[in-house]
Amino acid sequence: MKYTAIEKDNDLMIKDILQRRLNLSSRLLRKLKNNQGVYKNGEPVFLNVKVKKGDVIDVVFPEEYSNFEPEDIPIEAVYEDESLLIINKQPNVVVHPTRSHLNGTIANGLMYYMNAKKDSYKIRFVNRLDRDTSGLLIIGKNSFVQEELSQQMKEDLVIKKYIAILEGCMEKDEGIIEQPIKKNPGEMVRVISEEGQDSITIYKVLKRLGTDYTVVEILLKTGRTHQIRVHMAYMGHPVVGDELYGKDNKSIMKRQALHAAYLSFIHPRTGERMEVEAGLPEDMQELIDQYQET
Repeated sequence: MKYTAIEKDNDLMIKDILQRRLNLSSRLLRKLKNNQGVYKNGEPVFLNVKVKKGDVIDVVFPEEYSNFEPEDIPIEAVYEDESLLIINKQPNVVVHPTRSHLNGTIANGLMYYMNAKKDSYKIRFVNRLDRDTSGLLIIGKNSFVQEELSQQMKEDLVIKKYIAILEGCMEKDEGIIEQPIKKNPGEMVRVISEEGQDSITIYKVLKRLGTDYTVVEILLKTGRTHQIRVHMAYMGHPVVGDELYGKDNKSIMKRQALHAAYLSFIHPRTGERMEVEAGLPEDMQELIDQYQET
């Protein structure tokens, strides 16, 4: 990162510049201090040194690496630059290794993808998707990007839209679900409960497939685990293929028909509002097309 001091920066310390102008957190400042990653006019500098107009401040983040085993798992890059990577995740693949899924994950595929490009960075997932959910997944290439985007999510600056195919025919064309969600102790499932966290889901009907299914666009105002699945089941229209909250209908879909289709956020480096989209995966599109043909 690079910044050129202007007149109103005169007599500010380097750490003030990094916090006020580059929006670096205190945690990142400590990391940079320990790694001597800050330069003024090309020379290493302490963070309490003052600046004057025209001084060029460079920030070099320490090199960090992930050590997942590389595996040839398809990675569809939707957008990529030196700061972040956005991919269109395929369904039926876990994002990050766990005790029950030590390999065969998106993280393993990203290591293979990086090696093929002769690139290297620590894999930092900004958002998460369930194994069976497809769609847009953001990977920050350094801690600044991850922190900045995570903060945007907390401040409701990130717009997240999903496409889902639901059981049954929804009567209303649109609506807002405001029902708190909590985790059942010792279980995977989440439930509607007054003791839960505030959760807001906005939905809009895109298409009704007869009386059996409804295709909806969903805008998340909060990001609770399983929020869409819990709220749709609460409405009496669970996501097709959702074995946890809906019906066992794997004959129709081999996974839950849920796709992260749209993301909008402010780019941490450029400050520009970005919009990224990912079209429906084949299995969801085939279900819609097949039903319309009958």
